[in-house]
Amino acid sequence: MSLASGPGPGWLLFSFGMGLVSGSKCPNNCQCQAQEVICTGIQLAEYPPDVPLNTRRLYLNDNRITFLPAMNLGLLSDLVYLDCRNNLIREVMDYTFIGVFRLIYLDLSSNNLTLISPYSFSMLSNLVQLNISNNPHLFSLNKYTFANTSSLRYLDLRNTGLQTLDNAAFQNLLTLQTLYLSENPWKCNCSFLDFTIYLIVSHLNHPDEQNATCVEPAELAGWPITQVGNPLRYMCITHLDRQDYIFLLLIGFCIFSAGTVAAWLTGMCAVLYQNARRKASEDEAEDEHGQRGDDSGRIFQNRADSGQDGFPQLI
Repeated sequence: MSLASGPGPGWLLFSFGMGLVSGSKCPNNCQCQAQEVICTGIQLAEYPPDVPLNTRRLYLNDNRITFLPAMNLGLLSDLVYLDCRNNLIREVMDYTFIGVFRLIYLDLSSNNLTLISPYSFSMLSNLVQLNISNNPHLFSLNKYTFANTSSLRYLDLRNTGLQTLDNAAFQNLLTLQTLYLSENPWKCNCSFLDFTIYLIVSHLNHPDEQNATCVEPAELAGWPITQVGNPLRYMCITHLDRQDYIFLLLIGFCIFSAGTVAAWLTGMCAVLYQNARRKASEDEAEDEHGQRGDDSGRIFQNRADSGQDGFPQLI
């Protein structure tokens, strides 16, 4: 069954059955009250069973959970608040939150995240606050990670190991107001230019602006990334490095050499052509002179013969 086709009858029956079994229970060692389940700091190694299906706020923080099961979360269709900070979660797979489309608050900070799949948050169009800070081995985010989180207003990316960000990842975040970016090893090279320009024109609130700085290149190290847009644009668009000058010098030398060779070949061809024409002209002149000599000899011979015929021969 494809995800686009929606849940089938079997899935709905399973959900109903789960509701009969666990709809009114509370997980062991957790506290349940008024649609709120608190399982904070009880050394959970996995997602707890028996979470009531009408839960709206779920606290799983300060445990040892390594994985969030999409099937179990999908049963909590009323969930609006999910706190998973300070666990051992390594990956968030595509459609993990497919059933919790009403979710407004999600905290995945202080885990061991190394991967957030491109469509992990694709069903969270109502998400307002997302915190994935303090995951120093995350390193990168796909440009589709926030494609459908169009209601997002608060995004925390502090201490995630990110080195660069694709400007396209933020194109749909039209309501974003607050963005944290500090404690990351930002590489402010030319591929980072579009994102730095976005930071300038978007007028977002950056509470940690002075601590979100470049580590590369050396001439921009220590610069806040919110202020590096114009210098970086100068370096990438109008500024030429030593390698660029060497390249231009080589190109100029090649063009000069090619022009010189072409001019020499053209000159040689012209000289050969002129010599050929001169030789042809000389041959034509010689042929014409020889023809005139032959004609003169025939005329003289004809006149001599005519003279002999006009006078009687003396004996």
